[in-house]
Amino acid sequence: MEPSRNNDKIIVILGPTSSGKSDVAIKLARKFNGEIISADSRQIYKGMDIGTGKIARDSSVPSSKFKVQSSKFDIYYSESIPHYMIDIVSPKTNYNAAKFKKQAEKIIKNIIRRGKIPIVCGGTGFWIKSIVDDIVFPEVKPDWKLRKKLNKKNIPELIQELKKLDPRRTKDIDRNNKVRLIRAIEICRSLGKVPKINQELGTRNYEFLQIGIDIPKEKLHKRIKIRLDKRFKQGMIKEVKDLHIKNKVSWKKLEVFGLEYGWIAKYLQEKIKLSEMKENLYKDSRKYAKRQMTWFRRDPKPSRQGGSYWASKRIKWLPVCRRGRKNYKEIEKEVKKFLH
Repeated sequence: MEPSRNNDKIIVILGPTSSGKSDVAIKLARKFNGEIISADSRQIYKGMDIGTGKIARDSSVPSSKFKVQSSKFDIYYSESIPHYMIDIVSPKTNYNAAKFKKQAEKIIKNIIRRGKIPIVCGGTGFWIKSIVDDIVFPEVKPDWKLRKKLNKKNIPELIQELKKLDPRRTKDIDRNNKVRLIRAIEICRSLGKVPKINQELGTRNYEFLQIGIDIPKEKLHKRIKIRLDKRFKQGMIKEVKDLHIKNKVSWKKLEVFGLEYGWIAKYLQEKIKLSEMKENLYKDSRKYAKRQMTWFRRDPKPSRQGGSYWASKRIKWLPVCRRGRKNYKEIEKEVKKFLH
């Protein structure tokens, strides 16, 4: 991002799936005159609504558009608050963190220019990091022949191949994300290694307040179960079926999306039974939440002291619930202190 003159401030609300991030972000947007940028790698896709847990879209608010690069997108209103980066592309489209960063940067600048507060909200850690740390993505074009070859390998094989090419990258990559593993190998083959994130300080005048939604593991697991049961009742299986039949999204692509879409796609192909599908989905959702927390908990702040770098934690973890009651006041207090 280009530096701004007056240390423009950006709020980030992050946390695992089912932690209540969206509710917090909407409350903050209403109180502090903010607009929300979604950082969810699956909510960008049209038609993937129930399975990704999209917040309800306002039907009474007139549709308006915003322009990013050469494309125009609808602004997604929920509870009268503008949301961006939701429902912007077809599930058949290849979309990645580099595209997200380019588009989110322009949206953030536009929000600031209109005198409002950008609030980034989501659980896709790498996408959030791309904004906060101003990651410079390598310009390596897709090698479709290589991708086809690598796609035949399983995840442990891909990890081993990446380790041979760039041992450092295997330590910080999401080892359960096959798409990212293949992309990392592709970049290594082209450049010799995956470039390090640009951690030079003082290149931007943006200030970030990152608030993590802290929720006990037992309570989170209970929420995940309740939420998934609700989604099944809302018609999540039909949603996946419609994506395949009506929108022509391949079974293979749906399986790549993982979690709800992956397991339901396998069930609809009669590869597994209904009970097996649900059990695996519950289990994988808990594992996914754990991976999200592992990513966020290790988040370092690059700082410079005496010519060398040192790291400190920079996400402020605050409880969304205390003694069974909603606890937004502490979060609002931190935001108010940050903005004023």
